[in-house]
Amino acid sequence: MFGPGSGRRDLASEVDGLGRRRVLLITTKRGEPLATELAAPLGERMVGVFTDVQEHVPQEIAEAARTAAHEARADCLLSIGGGSVVGTAKAVAAEERLPIVAVPTTYSGSEMTPTFGLTSAGMKVTARSLDALPHTVIYDPELTLTLPPGITAASGMNALAHCVGAAYLPGTDPITLMVAEEGVRALSGGLLRSVREPDDLEARTEALYGAYLAGTALAAVGPATHHRICHMLGGAYGLPHARTHSVVLPYVARLKDVELARVADALGTLKASDGLRELSEQLGCPTSLAELGLPAAELDKAAQLLSAQGILDLPTARELLHVAYDGEWTAWTPT
Repeated sequence: MFGPGSGRRDLASEVDGLGRRRVLLITTKRGEPLATELAAPLGERMVGVFTDVQEHVPQEIAEAARTAAHEARADCLLSIGGGSVVGTAKAVAAEERLPIVAVPTTYSGSEMTPTFGLTSAGMKVTARSLDALPHTVIYDPELTLTLPPGITAASGMNALAHCVGAAYLPGTDPITLMVAEEGVRALSGGLLRSVREPDDLEARTEALYGAYLAGTALAAVGPATHHRICHMLGGAYGLPHARTHSVVLPYVARLKDVELARVADALGTLKASDGLRELSEQLGCPTSLAELGLPAAELDKAAQLLSAQGILDLPTARELLHVAYDGEWTAWTPT
């Protein structure tokens, strides 16, 4: 479902349409006031609230959420929040086979995919299950009007990365490529306007539309190279997932520029990598791994992890991480 006001207007009827009577709300502590307001029309049907959400979904958090669902005897999950929130709901749904009604409040696009990640012992592992795919997604751009510019920009770059990945993966079909290209156009324009004028509902609507397209593209093709790099860095070093995308995406795109002509066209640039870097800078996103807190002493170890997981060969991994750590751009030409 898509449209201003849909989060407040349609949530209860969508739960009723599923025939569910015991709903567990999953959100963050910060997002709980808004989430409980949106869920208020459910009344006694809302039987519990889980707010111990953490980025990268640690295994112990997933287990705690599953326990909460058991104790509440939940027959439905209501996810209100960003990518970490819906990721936690997916981890429960995949095991318990409960339907998810998702109300995204950022631009991650995760709500449209059957994939989710769990982190244990410094390793983030991605799983895929149709049981994890939300049954209903309610896109209400009004719910993103108060999203701070930094979160708007970072979560939007995360979504944009899904479109870029779909554009360069060799198995992408023509329809998914078209969806990805349209997603790049919608996100690049909508995000810039949303950051500059946060209360511009038209811009927020365009960005949320782009996030929907990005999630749809990711669901069709699965995670690409940059996504896998960000998962590894996030799981091993606790780097913030969305902001890591804003740093890594242009560098991986530089390795793939030949395949990204349509992304370049959508961005209005000669090379997709340059357009993505420029967009990241215009949005005020971080542009170096140093800004995210990755220790310089860990770069070679991180490169070895990327190589061991088959994400990049070791020389390329080392080169990319070192230039991304410093934020070098114009002088870097991949060897």
